[in-house]
Amino acid sequence: MHITRLIERFLREQGLPPTKFGRLAAGDPRLVLDMRMGREIRPEMEVKLRHFMSNYGQHIQNQGRKAI
Repeated sequence: MHITRLIERFLREQGLPPTKFGRLAAGDPRLVLDMRMGREIRPEMEVKLRHFMSNYGQHIQNQGRKAI
C-alpha cells in the first residue's frame, strides 16, 4: 500500500492529528499536509515513517511511564 494511504489510515485509527504525527515521526509538523499537496518523500523517510507507525503502541506505553 502507498505510504500516504497507510498514514491516512493510521491517523484515523489512532485519532492522531496530522501535525502531531509529523512532529513525532519526523520532526516536521507539516509533513502530512505537504504530502497531501503532492510532496514526495525519500525512501529513507518512508522507512522511518513505517517504523514509527509499527512501533507507535510501544511509544505510547513509554510516554505513559514517563508521566508517572
